Amino acid sequence: MIYGRLKSIRRNWDLYVLILPVIAYFVIFHYLPMYGVQIAFKDFMAVKGIGGSPWVGLKHFERFFNSYYAWRLIRNTLGISLYQLAVSFPIPIILALLINEVRNNKFKRIVQTVTYAPHFLSTVVMVGLILVFLSPKNGMINLVIIALGGDPVYFMVENGWFKSVYVLSEVWQNAGWASIIYLAALAGIDPQLYEAAVVDGASKIKRIIHITIPSLMPTAIILLILNFGHVMSVGFEKVFLMQNNLNLESSEVISTYVYKNGLVGAQYSFSAAIGLFNSVINFTLLIVVNSISKRISQTSLW
Repeated sequence: MIYGRLKSIRRNWDLYVLILPVIAYFVIFHYLPMYGVQIAFKDFMAVKGIGGSPWVGLKHFERFFNSYYAWRLIRNTLGISLYQLAVSFPIPIILALLINEVRNNKFKRIVQTVTYAPHFLSTVVMVGLILVFLSPKNGMINLVIIALGGDPVYFMVENGWFKSVYVLSEVWQNAGWASIIYLAALAGIDPQLYEAAVVDGASKIKRIIHITIPSLMPTAIILLILNFGHVMSVGFEKVFLMQNNLNLESSEVISTYVYKNGLVGAQYSFSAAIGLFNSVINFTLLIVVNSISKRISQTSLW
């Protein structure tokens, strides 16, 4: 068996050479840094290094969970993540289904270009556009509200609006790009299935329900499992740029709190403990959701 495997590697050596940079990337930037995770259980001091710093056990975890901010951070992080998952996950599927049904190729290309374009904007530019659009004085949204007889809404300073602004702007920026993988899955559906359905008298709606959507489900389930693996990892850059002192109660999430305490406040062990807790929850959710999916739909990552 071992000889056969070595023979296969020798025969396909060029393919293994191609994958070496990927393996090196993960080893260097994802596995080797795990050595530093132990500072979550130590009082890290730079002069003593990781190995020389004293062990303190679960001290930093207890400090975090006993703090006033802990449950607010978890609530905000989960709230934004689940809200984003509920809204932004189905929209690319719907968009892909709509684009797939367009028969005018020129119009289809225009729609795809328009929906893909926002994805290539940097986070800084995107947040700048959000601030301009939602300005209470000159913002396009508030100008429409005022024209309809309403009062201007201070979107960026009211805690109740932060999650909606974050999630809806995320949909605007990434829905088109996320639909690409579903369009690729749709392109792989056997045309004979549709032809047989037409012969049987199935309408377009029935063809979508009974052929298109079931063909998309394996791809959608895999992506859903991967999304659950990032539930506790709300994007740091965008949240941090959208934060201000007035919306901090709803905008402070684990990633921004770790940045402020770890890099700005130099509390390396404390921030490492919070980050480790965050990663463990994500990993656990990934395992659980993958197991549930495997039992229910027979589709899973492994």
